[in-house]
Amino acid sequence: MFQDPRDSNISKFQVSEFILMGFPGIHTWQHWISLPLALLYLLALTANILILITIKQEATLHQPMYSFLGILAVVDMGLATTIMPKILAILWFSAKAISLPECFAQMYVIHCFVGMESGIFVCMAIDRYVAICRPLRYPSIVTESFVVKATMLMALRISLVAIPVPVLASQRHYCSQNKIEHCLCSNLGVTSLSCDDRTINSIYQVLLAWALMGSDLGLIFLYALILHSVLKLNSAEAASKALSTCTSHLILILFFYTVIVVISITHSVTMTVPLIPVLLNVLHNVIPPALNPMVYALKNKELRQGLYKVLKLDIKGN
Repeated sequence: MFQDPRDSNISKFQVSEFILMGFPGIHTWQHWISLPLALLYLLALTANILILITIKQEATLHQPMYSFLGILAVVDMGLATTIMPKILAILWFSAKAISLPECFAQMYVIHCFVGMESGIFVCMAIDRYVAICRPLRYPSIVTESFVVKATMLMALRISLVAIPVPVLASQRHYCSQNKIEHCLCSNLGVTSLSCDDRTINSIYQVLLAWALMGSDLGLIFLYALILHSVLKLNSAEAASKALSTCTSHLILILFFYTVIVVISITHSVTMTVPLIPVLLNVLHNVIPPALNPMVYALKNKELRQGLYKVLKLDIKGN
């Protein structure tokens, strides 16, 4: 059997760049979305920088819990900065072209930051579990060394398991289309343009989500044990403080994982409105970085008071 030379030429052709089209279905007026996105990005950077300055300047906040919160702030800024400058460039200047290496690099970094954020949530859950359920052992277990080792472990874990995502995507052949109906280089969005079989990419994406996010979400159910212990506390003030801290954690965790589940469902189901999964994907990478500092500042008295000092606000009481 002879192969048609034209088929051979097509199969060897590789596009040199992708075109990020932005938000599908609203290309003509999508630039109006840039204003709220830019404000969210600015809020995320400002709020997280304030959190880092507050934690550094206030000696009372030099504790493992706030160290994890500071690491979370750095991760949040990194995640937002990975995608927002390019999205704003698309919406403001129509700078839609992105090279293949740059696209695959963005894909990898996004996976790393999202996985790192999930890992930090786990570390914070362990910190609160030991502090509330094993208070006498807390100083000996949750030390500065524990914070460093736990952070390095989470960073090493995600940096290794995320490598196959861009590697597998780069091995696909992109021979016909290069227009991505998205604002960023998502794994499924990019590989959907390939001319060959992308089953392995989809399988690994699912395995990564279940192995990483699934295991992390299971560990975060430590909060059930925490709440059970809080209900047994004799001191109403101690119970209130513990509940306030745990509530802020749970709000952020539930939002983070709920959106991931919704994005997975909308990507796997044929959507009549493809705008929904794209918009959710973008918002998931910019809303948590803006929301996290505000939730912690509102729910944590020590952090709130430290923030007042940094901002030089003369506010008394709670």
